[in-house]
Amino acid sequence: MGAGSERSADIAVDELNANGGVMDTDVELIHADTSAIPSEATRQAETLVQDENVDMLIGAHASEVVLAILDFVAESEIPFLVTGSAAPEVSTNYMGDDYDRYEMIFRPGPANSSYQVDELAGYAEYLNDEHGWTTFAQLAEQAAWTQFFTDNLPPALEDRGFDVEYNERISSETDDFSPILDAIEATGADAVFKQFSLLPGTGMLSEWRNSEYPFGQEGVSVPSMSPEYWDDTDGGCQYETTAESGGAGASPITDLTQPFTEEYEAVADGERPTLPMYMGYCTYDGLMLYAEAVERAGTFDYRNNLQDILDELRATDFTGTTGQIVFGEEGSEFPNDVIAGPDGGAGFPVTQWIDGSKEIVYPRDIASADHQAAPWI
Repeated sequence: MGAGSERSADIAVDELNANGGVMDTDVELIHADTSAIPSEATRQAETLVQDENVDMLIGAHASEVVLAILDFVAESEIPFLVTGSAAPEVSTNYMGDDYDRYEMIFRPGPANSSYQVDELAGYAEYLNDEHGWTTFAQLAEQAAWTQFFTDNLPPALEDRGFDVEYNERISSETDDFSPILDAIEATGADAVFKQFSLLPGTGMLSEWRNSEYPFGQEGVSVPSMSPEYWDDTDGGCQYETTAESGGAGASPITDLTQPFTEEYEAVADGERPTLPMYMGYCTYDGLMLYAEAVERAGTFDYRNNLQDILDELRATDFTGTTGQIVFGEEGSEFPNDVIAGPDGGAGFPVTQWIDGSKEIVYPRDIASADHQAAPWI
């Protein structure tokens, strides 16, 4: 995920510099690796701000990493665009509780877990229309970004008339999935909605396929977003779905989605990852909208003109690769967070592995294929 984000950032900077840079100044990009460790993220952020004198920060995948550096960002008063974490508390517990302190933090994507819950609940209705599925299970790895799913997806499904008989959280170190799969099967679930990021999930897929468990594998699986996942699993990911910003470029979400995807593929030239994945799309969009904001503000000097920059970021209405990016206002449910969902804004389409390719299956208006249920279901 980090490699895709890094390459996407390089592409954005090359495009900006080819068009005169920002305010007639070339953009320099400095990469740092958090190793998905909160303490390392803090060290790297301090180095970038204090030693490298960067003008803004962008990126960070794991929610635990993002949450670890927010106080340092606030103390430094440096703009920070989050393009990897989906934990709602990034906005609700920081910008929401003390907006003046954390107002320099924005999330241009991905859609936070609250919006993702709404998306998956709507997707369940689609699965019901397609296959008649009425009973679902909920399974999440133990991580900050998944707690909202555990607490809110089952009631959201039940509000739509579906049954949820299983709702569990498991360690990211889990390697024996048979008891879990057996328990889900015993509930009569038609599909399991899972949320995996650090947990590879390949063991669960293999056991599910070999034993032909009679329910679908749906939800949000970060490993499944890898364009190399088909080869890595020898096709074992057939029929698995995952929701992801950018939809793997399988369909023109906006006029920018597929051109950027093609440019990324050309730059990658066969090196992993050969597609941006969700964080790549969000990072590209974040850098481009930030460049527009500082152009409008007439300054990228956050040390002396922070409010000018923040005013323009708050006014963002930007067509990106993931959709139309507009931020929630101060006092809203998710301040400075990308507005997403069926009423407009940046989306979180569902893709499915079908015969070696990723296809968007939901929502219908941008779908490139119909959802396929495993033949043994």
